[in-house]
Amino acid sequence: MSDATKEDIRTSVRERYKQSAQQSESCCGGGSSCSCGSQSSESFGYSAAELSSLPDGADLSLGCGNPTAIAGLKEGETVLDLGSGAGIDCFLAAARVGESGSVIGVDMTPEMLSKARKNAQSGGYHNVDFRLGEIENLPVRDGSVDAIISNCVINLSPDKPRVFAEAHRVLKTGGRISVSDLVLKSPLPAELRDNMALLTGCIAGAIPKAQYLDAIESAGFASVTVESESAYAKFEHLSSLAREAGIDDEATRLIADTVVSVTITAIK
Repeated sequence: MSDATKEDIRTSVRERYKQSAQQSESCCGGGSSCSCGSQSSESFGYSAAELSSLPDGADLSLGCGNPTAIAGLKEGETVLDLGSGAGIDCFLAAARVGESGSVIGVDMTPEMLSKARKNAQSGGYHNVDFRLGEIENLPVRDGSVDAIISNCVINLSPDKPRVFAEAHRVLKTGGRISVSDLVLKSPLPAELRDNMALLTGCIAGAIPKAQYLDAIESAGFASVTVESESAYAKFEHLSSLAREAGIDDEATRLIADTVVSVTITAIK
């Protein structure tokens, strides 16, 4: 993939998430500008109590799991969220690490950062810092983070090995990652991989599970473990994205059968 193509991808992803940030309602009711799916956050493992504790507008239903649930976060730790969006996982992490801990959210979309910062202010989260940056080039010091979380974002990156190399760089020795993401049971056809609507919709950028796990191990992580795996979306959940992408029912069924949601942990 050329550098120009990588930048085209980042520009398209940034524009899509700008639209999501500017919506006044959650993604599951927001139409074609929504990004990763059309299901509620509760269907991906968030409890009703967790969701009700959040500031209004923090949950845009853009995830595919609940990485904070298995991250083992402790009082006083420093946590980094890759692709923090409107702040849902940052705010849940902040509650777990307490006032003696801190949370850093990194996102490349200015409009999403603005929304997250307003949510932090309205929710009184003083231990959360949202930073503008790309997850391939993290604005975070070497060896300064205890735990990294990420929710349905790394699949959007055109350079996944670089993402995991950066994650390894900023973690302390003994630090860990907990990532919810989409991977493939088998490669998608070229015409689907090259569909920009599917890429910004978290589908076309997904890679086979074995390749994803290899990228984590190659970055230097140990104890790489698939904690959970399940079908990402049924055929009917993909209808809005399919219309936007201009794909037929056969291609939509292929996506439903091929794309899976995983939660993966690993240790530096």
